[in-house]
Amino acid sequence: MGNTPTILTFDSGLGGLTVHRAVCEARPDARYVYVADDAFFPYGRHTEAALVERIVALVGELIDTHRPDLVVIACNTASTLVLPHLRARFTVPFVGTVPAIKPACAASSSGLVSVLGTEATVSREYTRALIRDFANGAEVTLVGSARLAALAEAELRGAPAGDAEIAAEIAPCFLDRDGRRTDTVVLACTHYPLLLDRFERLAPWPVRFLDPAPAIARRVVELVGPPGRCAPPPARIVFTSGAAPSPALAATLARFGIGQ
Repeated sequence: MGNTPTILTFDSGLGGLTVHRAVCEARPDARYVYVADDAFFPYGRHTEAALVERIVALVGELIDTHRPDLVVIACNTASTLVLPHLRARFTVPFVGTVPAIKPACAASSSGLVSVLGTEATVSREYTRALIRDFANGAEVTLVGSARLAALAEAELRGAPAGDAEIAAEIAPCFLDRDGRRTDTVVLACTHYPLLLDRFERLAPWPVRFLDPAPAIARRVVELVGPPGRCAPPPARIVFTSGAAPSPALAATLARFGIGQ
């Protein structure tokens, strides 16, 4: 692997920007390509078979086109479903995104942990296996949201949702029973950290919201090595729909270090 690796970040939409930002901070010298599969967004409306077929084929095309040294699958749904297929098919290393259930349960003081994800992620056997293996006596509540990923996308595009809409989506995460309260919420969709400020403000009491992005960035550095000194051009973004970002979205992307 060269001193200046090319890293491709893939997500169903713009949620992976939260992972992209953390990886860029860890390897600011790398070349980046961010791919948003907006033509198929949201993934939750598609069958597992359709997602496997599409993502494996699409990632193969992206590898052929961009020749990355490493691919980050910055999507919980894609990672829990498609990573084994990708690793079996391609030789490039992959770093996935899976619910941070093990560290959440280890850090919880109350023993009440919630996993906030898409309906697809929280219903998948992969997620339930993580709970069986790593709950360590904690009570884990799975909360599937059909709307939060789309609300986060809208927020980035300059159309924020109302507080009541977001509060209703996160309310099932908060349990208060027998003198114990939920103290940790796993953000099991990379879109959700985009709304972190609002989650913290609308939560009925303070909790730790666990964002997987820092752990993903550490794993990337383990695989590609520490940063060098060169300064590559801004990251590129590819929308599978072929759409061009609006001026408002372009300004938002620039804050994440992505140019046109």
